[in-house]
Amino acid sequence: MVGPMNSLLVVQGRVVDPSQDLDQVMDVLILEGQVAALGEEASRRAPPDLERVDATGKVVCPGLIDLHVHLREPGQNAKETLATGTAAAARGGLTTVVCMPNTTPAVDSPAAVAWIHERATTEARVNVLVAGAISKGLAGEELASIGSLHRAGVVAITDDGRCIQNNELMRGALEYSTMFDLLVMDHCQDYSLVTEGVMHEGFFSTMLGLRGWPAAGEEMMVARNILLAERTGARVHCQHISAAGSVRLLRAARQRGLSISGEACPHHFTLTDAAVAGSAEFWERDGKDLRRGMEGPTLPSWPAYDTNFKMNPPLRSAADREAILEGIVDGTLEVLASDHAPHCDYEKEVEFDYAPFGVTGLETELALALMQLCRPGRLSLAELIARFTTGPARLLRLANKGSLAVGKDGDVTVFDPEASWTFSRESTASKARNSPFYGWPLRGKAVATIVGGRVVWRDDPAPAKRKKTPAKA
Repeated sequence: MVGPMNSLLVVQGRVVDPSQDLDQVMDVLILEGQVAALGEEASRRAPPDLERVDATGKVVCPGLIDLHVHLREPGQNAKETLATGTAAAARGGLTTVVCMPNTTPAVDSPAAVAWIHERATTEARVNVLVAGAISKGLAGEELASIGSLHRAGVVAITDDGRCIQNNELMRGALEYSTMFDLLVMDHCQDYSLVTEGVMHEGFFSTMLGLRGWPAAGEEMMVARNILLAERTGARVHCQHISAAGSVRLLRAARQRGLSISGEACPHHFTLTDAAVAGSAEFWERDGKDLRRGMEGPTLPSWPAYDTNFKMNPPLRSAADREAILEGIVDGTLEVLASDHAPHCDYEKEVEFDYAPFGVTGLETELALALMQLCRPGRLSLAELIARFTTGPARLLRLANKGSLAVGKDGDVTVFDPEASWTFSRESTASKARNSPFYGWPLRGKAVATIVGGRVVWRDDPAPAKRKKTPAKA
């Protein structure tokens, strides 16, 4: 946890809590960092001088959770730090993030986990949970000490950024994970199929003369994980799903009752590979799909080969994007996550072939999800919130997160689903600037982020209102 535990009253917001099937205007009382009461009882029990957060006309929900974030510490603080990354998370309405282990050194030992936990207590704005490495040094050759990592407090294991190619090693990792009921998250990429690909293999890769990355490079590993999950009984989570075939495989596996899940990222359900060709060609070929649910002024233009549209896995075809949306709607992809992957400007300011993969996303994921999923009617507001709260809390076994039930942690997100704003390089809290969404007209924004009963970010810089104590007669 970050900072001292505090108490406050969130007043007259539309409380949407999927864990309690709750959707009504009411107050939320947090005392000593925990939800103490809802509704009329919250108002009655609140001390007269308690800090109040006015949520009139806003949505109040359990604190949003992002289980796939790169905070880059230790060792890569030129890209991002725990302080800047969690500041960006707070601006995006996130109260809990899970940091990935592909740091320098990798988070493959209890000492590395302890270092992050200790640093987070002084530097982080929001709750920082740690994912440990599956293999030593993320080399994919020898298993890390999974039991020791579990005792050190990791909530999952993954070699994210890399994918274990040795199937026997992956099987061993899954078997060990069952001893601790630990989630195994996998970056699904078959190197022998992907080879040197830098964007989705298709019409646009051919037109642009860029090396193609076939969707089968992801689908092959998703199929591998399904087979191993069935064999071992382990809980497997497939990260940043991008391909239609992967969605079909996961859907069939889940229908058979296997403990396998998947996540979707906003850039994959908003953009397509046409974006790499530049904005003019993008709108001409795919504008109808992309603009669905978008409102406001004309979207910005960008040149072809813009490296802010280079991510791993890559943006795929319009058909793949539609399959991702369908997978989110039917629950095949039960979690939304940013895959926030910050890089230095100079790293991205090179030819497309040589730029690193990855985009930032903590500050825009809520708005993009509202615009692409709620506004077109694909998901209800409660269903969308569930994919940021109850979904990840269940997968990570976070008993006190993802809910505003009495006794749960006082983590709350307050957002305005109607707020119109434009994301800019100047306004980001992240240390990195590699987002494809600068200049985009967005709708829906977090206005207050509360962690453990303490406001860690507020869109309105004005101080919190306090109710005056009645004068004694």
